[in-house]
Amino acid sequence: MEIINYTEEHRIFKEAVARFFEKEVVPHVEEWEEAGIVPKSVWKKMGEQGFLCMQVPEEYGGMGVDFLYSVILMEELARSNFFGLLTGLHSDIVVPYILSYASEELKHKYLPSCISGDIITAVAMTEPNAGSDLAGIRTTAVEDGDHVIINGQKTFISSGINADLVVLAVRDPKVDNPHRAIDLYVVEAGTPGFEKGRRLKKIGWHSQDTAELYFSDCRVHKSQRLGQKGSGFVMLMEKLQQERLVCSVGALASAENIFQLTVKYCGERSAFGKPISKFQNTQFKLVEMATELKLARTFLDKLIVDHMEKKDVVTEVSMAKYWITEAATRIIDGCLQLHGGYGYCEEYPVARAWRDIRVFSIFAGTNEIMKTIVAKRMGL
Repeated sequence: MEIINYTEEHRIFKEAVARFFEKEVVPHVEEWEEAGIVPKSVWKKMGEQGFLCMQVPEEYGGMGVDFLYSVILMEELARSNFFGLLTGLHSDIVVPYILSYASEELKHKYLPSCISGDIITAVAMTEPNAGSDLAGIRTTAVEDGDHVIINGQKTFISSGINADLVVLAVRDPKVDNPHRAIDLYVVEAGTPGFEKGRRLKKIGWHSQDTAELYFSDCRVHKSQRLGQKGSGFVMLMEKLQQERLVCSVGALASAENIFQLTVKYCGERSAFGKPISKFQNTQFKLVEMATELKLARTFLDKLIVDHMEKKDVVTEVSMAKYWITEAATRIIDGCLQLHGGYGYCEEYPVARAWRDIRVFSIFAGTNEIMKTIVAKRMGL
């Protein structure tokens, strides 16, 4: 019995997404990886197909469909073995902040362009000295009449170069309680005092434009704040459940894809006069991987359903984020080993997947933080 009940509409959508990636994305991956960035024109094409911010209600220009459409899109993108086009961050992590907490004026101002691909978003929380500890951020927002003056630095910001709009976490230095001092503002690229720094060179995700952001006396109107003053930390906590679920979806889909390619490779690659899939060691390794994938898929699909039913599954999602990302890393590493020397060559998909999977245990809260969250909720 399947845990998720996909409809015929879901299946039609899945086929359309797969065709789009095959035509518009896969042929250009090597070019974009070399360039270190994905052209904004691709985002526009995604928007034209209705593939961005699909859960946004029709009143703001969206389709108002369920979360499964986002899951399908993220899984198909992962199966293309490419994470440079990070639409899940835009549609399912950043834009929900605007949809849930922005004023009606800001929603009507920004959401239609987020849906069309004219606006690419990013979320800026991490700083050089504050990663998983959100209460420790140092970027300040000092009130000045109807504005705030922002100063500080952010780093490891995904889509930082392409971003047209940033959801920015800041701290009011006049508030002593670190959890009540945090606010979120939406800041447009090009705002005086907001500058984009260098594009960071990374082990993997070569075409995902990760950047540093700088704010120097950046003047932002108070109307750009999301939610009530002092509610930034609470908003971040509320949205992290979906962010970590999105992370788990991408990691598992990538591992499933590489596993299937490896099974095929083992059936075609011969050694000592027979396919390597006929050796007991290979069979045991593949069975172990298949078992972990089945367990992970069952767990994840149940969490997707629970999340769509608006259940509090923070504990379980934290468990899934750490366990699935670590399992995916083990599995892809095992797949590379079964490829032998060919697995270390760029012409084989497993090589890029091996580089790209490693970051999943770091972002969206490190796996160590996931375990800390679970421990606290267990009362330990």
